[in-house]
Amino acid sequence: MAAVRISSRSGLPSLLLYLGIGIALGQDGIFDVKFDNAELTQVIGYAALVVILAEGGLGAKWKEVRPVLPAAAVVSTVGVGISVGITASAAHYLVGLDWPQALIIGAVVSSTDAAAVFSVLRKVPLPSRITGLLEAESGFNDAPVVILVVAFSAVGPVEHWYLLIGEIALELAIGAAIGIAVGWLGALGLRHVALPASGLYPIAVMAIAVMAYAAGAMAHGSGFLAVYLAAMILGNSKLPHWPATRGFADGLGWLAQIGMFVVLGLLVTPHDLIDDFWPAVVVGLVLTVVARPLSVFLSLAPFRVPAREKVLMSWAGLRGAVPIILATIPMVSGVEGSTRIFNIVFVLVIVYTLIQGPTLPWVAAKLKIADDDAEADDLGVESAPLERLRGHLLSVDIPEKSKMHGVEVGELRLPAGAAVTLVVRQEESFVPSPATVLRRGDELLVVATDPVRDKAEARLRAVGEGGKLAGWLGTGSAAGASGTPRHPAPPRPAKASTPGGSGVRQAVKPVRPVKKLGPADDATTTGGTNARRQ
Repeated sequence: MAAVRISSRSGLPSLLLYLGIGIALGQDGIFDVKFDNAELTQVIGYAALVVILAEGGLGAKWKEVRPVLPAAAVVSTVGVGISVGITASAAHYLVGLDWPQALIIGAVVSSTDAAAVFSVLRKVPLPSRITGLLEAESGFNDAPVVILVVAFSAVGPVEHWYLLIGEIALELAIGAAIGIAVGWLGALGLRHVALPASGLYPIAVMAIAVMAYAAGAMAHGSGFLAVYLAAMILGNSKLPHWPATRGFADGLGWLAQIGMFVVLGLLVTPHDLIDDFWPAVVVGLVLTVVARPLSVFLSLAPFRVPAREKVLMSWAGLRGAVPIILATIPMVSGVEGSTRIFNIVFVLVIVYTLIQGPTLPWVAAKLKIADDDAEADDLGVESAPLERLRGHLLSVDIPEKSKMHGVEVGELRLPAGAAVTLVVRQEESFVPSPATVLRRGDELLVVATDPVRDKAEARLRAVGEGGKLAGWLGTGSAAGASGTPRHPAPPRPAKASTPGGSGVRQAVKPVRPVKKLGPADDATTTGGTNARRQ
């Protein structure tokens, strides 16, 4: 807990503190714990990586990932190949490693770490397209890198490169197909089969994600890609009791990171790192200032990505525990010089994480890349199933920049079968009338029957993005969602409202008990008439 607190205040990725704890416990440390089991470390690392990828996928927003999915796929495959070639050449010609060792190092350090990227980027106010691209890349590129490291660590050289490329493509295709299938079937089951307790939903979601990894691996596909895609589908499927699931996954993700980093710190022998310090710095320098920028710029050449965003993405290619875990593969396989490979990778990760992590916000500021203030905050729509009543209770939070601010309840135009039953405002709650004006910070309780649940949520989100005129001015899909005619009578003149932008954040949480019941707040309308909309 102290390490997490220090990490959040200092801006350093938490992995460094946990690695430090492991080093302090291990050889040359305070307690001098002897631990040199690379195989056990690899098993623990793989298990932790599955949980971390699942947590990252559950938190990925489809609306952010979908526009950048082709670019993320190219950076995760073609970009990885470019980075491997340049980094391996530096390790061979500048450091003097043999080609087998150089190729392993090039492959190991070419994967950006999902844990490091997720932990840092969620604190940096970057545009959603950059965040989505970086998070998708870090979730996707583990799969091809693992295949490359395993191939380079096998006995004997790779004779036919086209066969290796074909194998990578086949494993990725199998993993993607299994991940999509398991995620879709799992989401379908959880939405239509009510579990007897809300605490079972988080367990079921994580079990489905782990099942995707297992199925992908058993089918000789990429289990890492399967678990990330399955978790992404589950995370965007409007599952019941979503806050409990996210909290559970987040806690498991932290537990996996802590355990993985501490074990990796135990495995390393600090006094052996001295001889490999400068080789690691040289390889890392080429990786950071040459290989990563070239892989980003060349991979994204077919896409319309501004140059300064490419520069930021080049600097944001954070490494973390994943390269260190992958460095245990040649140790388990008995590759000659595997200990030196591990030491170089370990030093490289620590040094360049210390440099890149804390400076990422500064680089974003210098490049004048920041989140768009005109974009509205995501509208929080949270759901709890009412099985006996065949309905749903939606809890809707109106964020600071939502365009639902200033809209009357009657102007929401919810479909028949859905109604706003309660408004909670500044710890006071009341039953609204159609003329009650909604404000930022309000929490609405909306009851919807099962057939119109999705339409009601779609209408609420459309109003959050486009205001009361959503549907008339082409904002969102309000008309179709609300069940109203496409061209109804024109609305009354709109009252002044606070400008904002759009964005949707999904969450599901239990409805909190209402603290105080008060009269309907009809007097809260501002600048408009209280007449009920016909």
